[in-house]
Order: sequence, then structure tokens, then C-alpha cells
Amino acid sequence: MDKKNLDWANLGFAYLKADWRYVSNYRNGAWDEGGLTQDDMIAMSEDAGVLQYAQTVFEGLKAYTTEDGRIVCFRPDLNDARLKMSCERLEIPVLPEGRFTEAVTKVVSANAAWVPPYGSGASLYIRPYIFGISPVIGVKPAEEYQFRTFVTPVGPYFKGGAKPISVKISDFDRAAPRGTGHIKAGLNYAMSLHAIVTAHNEGFSENIYLDPGTRTKIEETGGANILFADGDGNLVVPRSDSILPSITRRSIEYVAEHYLGLKVTERDVYLSEVGEFKECGLCGTAAVISPVGHIYDHGKDIWFESGMEKMGPVMQKLYDTLTGIQLGRIEAPEGWIHTICEA
Repeated sequence: MDKKNLDWANLGFAYLKADWRYVSNYRNGAWDEGGLTQDDMIAMSEDAGVLQYAQTVFEGLKAYTTEDGRIVCFRPDLNDARLKMSCERLEIPVLPEGRFTEAVTKVVSANAAWVPPYGSGASLYIRPYIFGISPVIGVKPAEEYQFRTFVTPVGPYFKGGAKPISVKISDFDRAAPRGTGHIKAGLNYAMSLHAIVTAHNEGFSENIYLDPGTRTKIEETGGANILFADGDGNLVVPRSDSILPSITRRSIEYVAEHYLGLKVTERDVYLSEVGEFKECGLCGTAAVISPVGHIYDHGKDIWFESGMEKMGPVMQKLYDTLTGIQLGRIEAPEGWIHTICEA
């Protein structure tokens, strides 16, 4: 199939309307069969549940062209499981078994011309989401919902290589104890917008949020989990019930242990000990790993030994190995790669 005539290497991380998207509706207690459409517009009541009470959850994953020419997705079963968990927490009807993967497969296949070619550094971002669409004036769950999945091509997150960033310890809390920090709800991200704008205005790329209970332990940023490498080159990952269970983070932990032979420890990580680590990285779908060179904590600067010039050696090995698996250069663990189109 001929690809779209785009400057793949210079695409940004922004919405570009593709040809097809998937839509399914929940009415009268059941999801319909769903299907593809070219209509990108949504019509709803001014009193729709999503508009009044932010009843919406979403996922984010990518499709890639591999070295051998296949179009694949990375671990969509985990996105499916996380979306189900998010739905249950916000009283949204769970999709029928297999519907998530079906939607992803159909949308990516229908938009194969939008999947960037191998070697471009770009990928096809996939956004599945569900929202309450029926009118709701009282505080209660909606009665009708819509599930949609669209795609958009996005360029390489780091143009010219990953440069370490400066981040700050936030004065805001990202999530409440026993709240919704562990699910991918739109409201969580809305609550982070003021904090990230504040950080940007102060010259920082991101916020690091502390645990909401004691504000002594590292949790995550507004859109990524956090990784540390200790003095022995092993991986230390903050553990908390109120952080999002990142699919990228869980994959990196497996890669660290089974591909690179590193020791992986998930535990409480205290702000007071962060300066003892040699490397720090933020991990998520968009960047895979974004290196951190500096943390600012209310007048105190924490500089990592890996520096501000390039990604540290441990984070670089993790990044190279995981992206190699995603792009077919390195053999993947069983079940990690979902093939959508053969070469």
C-alpha cells in the first residue's frame, strides 16, 4: 500500500485527521456491534454526562512498521485490561470481550497508509476512549456511552536525540489517597494542567508529584512513570497504589531483568534519597524513556551523574532494547507483538 505523502521525520506530536475511525454505542444495557466510519464529528446533548461530570476514560498506544515490513501494535492486551479497570472505577460499562483489540486492529488496518515507514522514527498513535453521551443533570452515571478509536501519525518524540530535561517537585498533588490516580481517566489529566503550565512558566519540563498522604515519597509525573538507576546500574522503580500502572514501565522492568540481567526493585522511593541515584528517566508511550538530568526541589538542586548532555548508559540500554523489540529488530517475548498487517 502506498503511504501518505508526509514529511514523516518532521511530524510533531499533534492531531492529524486520518481517514477512518471506529465507533460503538452503548444503549439499552448493551454495546452494539460497532464499525468503521469516516465521520470524525460527534453530536451530543449539551447535558451529556461527559460534559457535566467528566465521565470518560481513555488509552494510548502505538502502531509501528517493523524492520521486516509488518504493521504491529505493542501489547494491546494490557491497554485493554487497563481500560476495563478504568471503566469499572468510573461506572462505565465494560466493552465486550475482544472488542478493544478488534477496534484497534480494524482502525490501524483501514489507515495503513498513515502508518509511518520503518526507519522514519515516526509511529501511528492510537487513542481509544469511552465517554458518557446521554443527558445527565443529577450526579450519577450516564445511561448511554460511546466508544471511539481514532489514529494520528506522530513524529519522533526526540528530534536529534534525547536530551535530559529539568523537572521540579510539584507543590500540587496529582491524586488523592484511595482516589483515581491508578486509572486513565480524563479528569486526572485535567487536574494536572494548571500544574504543568506553572512548571513550564518556571522553566521546567515536567512536575514530579509526591505521595498525597505524606508528601515524602516519589510517585510519578503528570504523564509518565519514573525510573531510577542506582550505583550498581540496577533499576529502582517507585511503588504506589495511586500511580498509573504504565505498560511501558512494566515492559521496561521485564526487559531490564530478562534481557539485560539487571536487578529490578519496586519499592517506596523517598525524596530524601533521590540524590543518591545515578540516573533518572520518565517512561511512557510517547517517548518510551525521557532522561532527567536535574530535579529542582524548593531551592535545592539535585543533579544526576548521567548529566545534561545525553541519556545515561542504563536508560539508553533500556530504551534501545525496548524500541528494538517494538520495531522487530530484537525478538519479542511471546504475546508482546500483535501483528495487524503482514509485510
